[in-house]
Amino acid sequence: MRLKDKVCVVTGSGASIGRAIALKMALEGAKVVVCDIDQAALVETEKAITDNHGSALAFMVDVTKPDEIEAMIQSVVRSWGYIDCFVANAGIVQDNQLEKMTDDQWDRVIDVNLKGVFLCARAAAKIMISQKSGCILVTSSIAGIYGNFGQTNYAASKAAVIGMVKTWGKELGRHGVRAVAVCPGLIDTAILANMPEKVIESLRHRIPLKRLGTPEEVANVFAFLASEEASYVNGVAIEVGGGLIA
Repeated sequence: MRLKDKVCVVTGSGASIGRAIALKMALEGAKVVVCDIDQAALVETEKAITDNHGSALAFMVDVTKPDEIEAMIQSVVRSWGYIDCFVANAGIVQDNQLEKMTDDQWDRVIDVNLKGVFLCARAAAKIMISQKSGCILVTSSIAGIYGNFGQTNYAASKAAVIGMVKTWGKELGRHGVRAVAVCPGLIDTAILANMPEKVIESLRHRIPLKRLGTPEEVANVFAFLASEEASYVNGVAIEVGGGLIA
Protein backbone atom coordinates (compact mmCIF):
# COMPACT_ATOMS: atom_id res chain seq x y z
CA MET A 1 0.00 0.00 0.00
CA ARG A 2 1.73 3.13 -1.24
CA LEU A 3 0.17 5.50 1.34
CA LYS A 4 0.36 3.29 4.44
CA ASP A 5 -0.08 5.39 7.61
CA LYS A 6 0.07 8.69 5.75
CA VAL A 7 -2.47 11.29 6.92
CA CYS A 8 -4.38 12.75 3.99
CA VAL A 9 -6.98 15.53 4.17
CA VAL A 10 -9.49 15.78 1.30
CA THR A 11 -11.90 18.72 1.08
CA GLY A 12 -15.12 18.33 -0.88
CA SER A 13 -14.95 14.59 -0.25
CA GLY A 14 -18.66 14.05 0.33
CA ALA A 15 -19.22 13.00 -3.27
CA SER A 16 -17.91 12.83 -6.82
CA ILE A 17 -14.16 13.16 -7.45
CA GLY A 18 -13.49 14.12 -3.83
CA ARG A 19 -15.11 10.93 -2.52
CA ALA A 20 -13.21 8.85 -5.06
CA ILE A 21 -9.94 10.44 -3.90
CA ALA A 22 -10.74 9.77 -0.24
CA LEU A 23 -11.68 6.14 -0.92
CA LYS A 24 -8.61 5.52 -3.06
CA MET A 25 -6.26 6.98 -0.48
CA ALA A 26 -7.86 4.84 2.23
CA LEU A 27 -7.47 1.78 0.00
CA GLU A 28 -3.79 2.64 -0.31
CA GLY A 29 -3.45 2.61 3.48
CA ALA A 30 -3.83 6.29 4.34
CA LYS A 31 -5.60 7.71 7.36
CA VAL A 32 -8.13 9.95 5.63
CA VAL A 33 -9.71 13.18 6.84
CA VAL A 34 -12.94 13.75 4.94
CA CYS A 35 -14.29 17.30 4.79
CA ASP A 36 -17.46 18.69 3.26
CA ILE A 37 -20.37 21.07 3.92
CA ASP A 38 -22.91 18.30 3.25
CA GLN A 39 -23.15 16.33 6.48
CA ALA A 40 -25.12 13.40 5.04
CA ALA A 41 -22.64 12.95 2.19
CA LEU A 42 -19.76 13.33 4.61
CA VAL A 43 -21.08 10.52 6.78
CA GLU A 44 -21.50 8.28 3.72
CA THR A 45 -17.87 8.75 2.70
CA GLU A 46 -16.61 8.15 6.23
CA LYS A 47 -18.72 5.00 6.51
CA ALA A 48 -17.52 3.70 3.15
CA ILE A 49 -13.95 3.98 4.42
CA THR A 50 -14.50 2.49 7.89
CA ASP A 51 -16.70 -0.31 6.55
CA ASN A 52 -13.71 -1.33 4.46
CA HIS A 53 -11.52 -1.36 7.60
CA GLY A 54 -9.94 2.01 6.85
CA SER A 55 -9.26 4.92 9.23
CA ALA A 56 -11.22 8.14 8.81
CA LEU A 57 -12.09 11.36 10.60
CA ALA A 58 -14.98 13.50 9.32
CA PHE A 59 -15.36 17.26 9.64
CA MET A 60 -17.99 19.71 8.46
CA VAL A 61 -15.80 22.41 6.88
CA ASP A 62 -16.67 25.45 4.78
CA VAL A 63 -13.44 26.22 2.92
CA THR A 64 -14.30 29.91 2.79
CA LYS A 65 -14.11 30.06 6.61
CA PRO A 66 -10.50 30.16 7.86
CA ASP A 67 -11.54 29.44 11.45
CA GLU A 68 -13.22 26.18 10.41
CA ILE A 69 -10.17 25.11 8.39
CA GLU A 70 -7.81 25.88 11.25
CA ALA A 71 -9.98 24.05 13.79
CA MET A 72 -10.07 20.96 11.57
CA ILE A 73 -6.30 20.96 11.03
CA GLN A 74 -5.55 21.38 14.73
CA SER A 75 -7.92 18.54 15.56
CA VAL A 76 -6.24 16.28 13.01
CA VAL A 77 -2.79 17.07 14.39
CA ARG A 78 -3.98 16.36 17.94
CA SER A 79 -5.47 13.04 16.82
CA TRP A 80 -2.87 11.78 14.36
CA GLY A 81 0.17 13.99 14.96
CA TYR A 82 0.87 15.25 11.45
CA ILE A 83 -0.49 15.85 7.93
CA ASP A 84 1.27 14.29 4.95
CA CYS A 85 -1.07 15.39 2.16
CA PHE A 86 -3.71 18.07 1.84
CA VAL A 87 -6.04 17.78 -1.16
CA ALA A 88 -7.81 21.09 -1.83
CA ASN A 89 -10.62 19.66 -3.90
CA ALA A 90 -13.78 21.52 -2.82
CA GLY A 91 -15.28 23.53 -5.68
CA ILE A 92 -18.51 24.72 -7.26
CA VAL A 93 -19.84 25.80 -10.64
CA GLN A 94 -22.28 28.61 -11.41
CA ASP A 95 -22.17 28.85 -15.18
CA ASN A 96 -23.31 31.70 -17.38
CA GLN A 97 -22.14 33.52 -20.47
CA LEU A 98 -20.06 36.62 -19.82
CA GLU A 99 -22.75 39.20 -20.55
CA LYS A 100 -25.25 37.36 -18.35
CA MET A 101 -23.00 36.44 -15.44
CA THR A 102 -24.02 38.11 -12.20
CA ASP A 103 -21.71 39.57 -9.59
CA ASP A 104 -22.95 36.93 -7.16
CA GLN A 105 -22.09 34.09 -9.57
CA TRP A 106 -18.60 35.50 -10.03
CA ASP A 107 -18.00 36.16 -6.33
CA ARG A 108 -19.28 32.81 -5.09
CA VAL A 109 -17.17 30.72 -7.48
CA ILE A 110 -14.03 32.76 -6.85
CA ASP A 111 -14.64 32.62 -3.10
CA VAL A 112 -14.89 28.81 -3.00
CA ASN A 113 -12.64 27.71 -5.86
CA LEU A 114 -9.83 30.23 -5.44
CA LYS A 115 -9.88 31.82 -2.00
CA GLY A 116 -10.91 28.50 -0.45
CA VAL A 117 -7.87 26.80 -1.97
CA PHE A 118 -5.63 29.62 -0.76
CA LEU A 119 -6.99 29.42 2.79
CA CYS A 120 -6.60 25.63 2.94
CA ALA A 121 -3.11 25.65 1.48
CA ARG A 122 -1.93 28.42 3.80
CA ALA A 123 -3.11 26.51 6.86
CA ALA A 124 -1.66 23.21 5.63
CA ALA A 125 1.66 24.80 4.66
CA LYS A 126 2.31 26.00 8.20
CA ILE A 127 2.07 22.44 9.50
CA MET A 128 4.10 20.97 6.66
CA ILE A 129 6.88 23.54 6.93
CA SER A 130 7.26 22.69 10.60
CA GLN A 131 7.38 18.98 9.68
CA LYS A 132 9.74 19.65 6.76
CA SER A 133 7.61 17.32 4.65
CA GLY A 134 4.23 17.03 2.92
CA CYS A 135 2.41 17.79 -0.28
CA ILE A 136 -0.44 20.10 -1.24
CA LEU A 137 -2.55 18.80 -4.13
CA VAL A 138 -5.16 20.99 -5.80
CA THR A 139 -8.05 20.03 -8.08
CA SER A 140 -7.92 22.41 -11.02
CA SER A 141 -9.49 21.67 -14.43
CA ILE A 142 -8.65 21.65 -18.10
CA ALA A 143 -11.01 24.65 -18.20
CA GLY A 144 -8.25 26.49 -16.34
CA ILE A 145 -5.85 25.74 -19.20
CA TYR A 146 -8.04 26.01 -22.31
CA GLY A 147 -11.13 27.92 -21.09
CA ASN A 148 -14.69 26.70 -21.53
CA PHE A 149 -17.87 28.22 -22.92
CA GLY A 150 -20.06 29.76 -20.22
CA GLN A 151 -17.44 29.36 -17.50
CA THR A 152 -15.66 32.70 -17.14
CA ASN A 153 -15.73 32.46 -13.35
CA TYR A 154 -14.86 28.75 -13.16
CA ALA A 155 -12.07 28.93 -15.75
CA ALA A 156 -10.60 31.98 -14.04
CA SER A 157 -10.58 30.24 -10.65
CA LYS A 158 -9.03 27.07 -12.04
CA ALA A 159 -6.37 28.96 -13.99
CA ALA A 160 -5.51 30.95 -10.88
CA VAL A 161 -4.96 27.89 -8.71
CA ILE A 162 -2.46 26.58 -11.27
CA GLY A 163 -0.56 29.84 -10.87
CA MET A 164 -0.64 29.45 -7.11
CA VAL A 165 0.61 25.87 -7.27
CA LYS A 166 3.55 26.91 -9.46
CA THR A 167 4.37 29.62 -6.94
CA TRP A 168 4.11 27.25 -3.97
CA GLY A 169 6.38 24.79 -5.73
CA LYS A 170 9.08 27.47 -5.65
CA GLU A 171 8.34 28.73 -2.13
CA LEU A 172 7.78 25.45 -0.31
CA GLY A 173 10.21 23.11 -2.06
CA ARG A 174 13.11 24.24 0.15
CA HIS A 175 11.09 23.04 3.14
CA GLY A 176 10.56 19.58 1.65
CA VAL A 177 6.96 20.35 0.68
CA ARG A 178 5.59 19.74 -2.83
CA ALA A 179 2.61 21.34 -4.59
CA VAL A 180 0.85 19.94 -7.67
CA ALA A 181 -2.37 20.76 -9.54
CA VAL A 182 -4.48 18.06 -11.18
CA CYS A 183 -6.64 19.13 -14.11
CA PRO A 184 -9.50 16.72 -14.81
CA GLY A 185 -11.24 16.86 -18.16
CA LEU A 186 -14.74 15.60 -18.91
CA ILE A 187 -15.41 13.27 -15.98
CA ASP A 188 -18.60 11.24 -15.54
CA THR A 189 -19.99 12.93 -12.40
CA ALA A 190 -23.30 14.43 -11.29
CA ILE A 191 -22.11 17.82 -12.49
CA LEU A 192 -22.83 16.67 -16.05
CA ALA A 193 -26.49 16.10 -15.22
CA ASN A 194 -27.31 19.70 -16.16
CA MET A 195 -25.40 19.53 -19.43
CA PRO A 196 -27.42 18.69 -22.58
CA GLU A 197 -26.65 15.23 -23.93
CA LYS A 198 -25.82 16.64 -27.37
CA VAL A 199 -23.13 18.82 -25.78
CA ILE A 200 -21.66 15.87 -23.91
CA GLU A 201 -21.70 13.80 -27.08
CA SER A 202 -19.93 16.52 -29.07
CA LEU A 203 -17.24 16.74 -26.40
CA ARG A 204 -16.87 12.96 -26.28
CA HIS A 205 -16.06 12.95 -29.99
CA ARG A 206 -13.25 15.45 -29.34
CA ILE A 207 -11.62 13.20 -26.75
CA PRO A 208 -9.05 10.95 -28.45
CA LEU A 209 -10.02 8.10 -26.10
CA LYS A 210 -13.68 8.58 -27.16
CA ARG A 211 -15.13 8.30 -23.69
CA LEU A 212 -15.64 10.19 -20.46
CA GLY A 213 -13.24 9.71 -17.59
CA THR A 214 -14.26 8.28 -14.24
CA PRO A 215 -13.72 9.79 -10.78
CA GLU A 216 -11.62 6.73 -9.95
CA GLU A 217 -9.22 7.47 -12.81
CA VAL A 218 -8.70 10.97 -11.42
CA ALA A 219 -8.30 9.58 -7.90
CA ASN A 220 -5.56 7.24 -9.11
CA VAL A 221 -3.49 10.26 -10.14
CA PHE A 222 -3.97 11.93 -6.76
CA ALA A 223 -2.90 8.76 -4.96
CA PHE A 224 0.27 8.58 -7.05
CA LEU A 225 1.06 12.25 -6.39
CA ALA A 226 0.56 11.79 -2.64
CA SER A 227 2.99 8.87 -2.59
CA GLU A 228 6.77 8.70 -2.42
CA GLU A 229 6.70 7.54 -6.04
CA ALA A 230 6.00 11.20 -6.97
CA SER A 231 8.70 12.65 -4.71
CA TYR A 232 10.24 14.69 -7.56
CA VAL A 233 6.96 16.00 -9.02
CA ASN A 234 6.50 19.60 -7.92
CA GLY A 235 5.08 22.93 -9.08
CA VAL A 236 3.28 21.59 -12.16
CA ALA A 237 -0.23 21.00 -13.53
CA ILE A 238 -1.11 17.50 -14.71
CA GLU A 239 -3.99 16.96 -17.14
CA VAL A 240 -6.30 13.97 -16.73
CA GLY A 241 -8.53 14.51 -19.72
CA GLY A 242 -8.05 11.69 -22.18
CA GLY A 243 -6.24 14.06 -24.52
CA LEU A 244 -9.11 16.57 -24.85
CA ILE A 245 -8.10 20.11 -25.74
CA ALA A 246 -11.30 21.95 -24.89
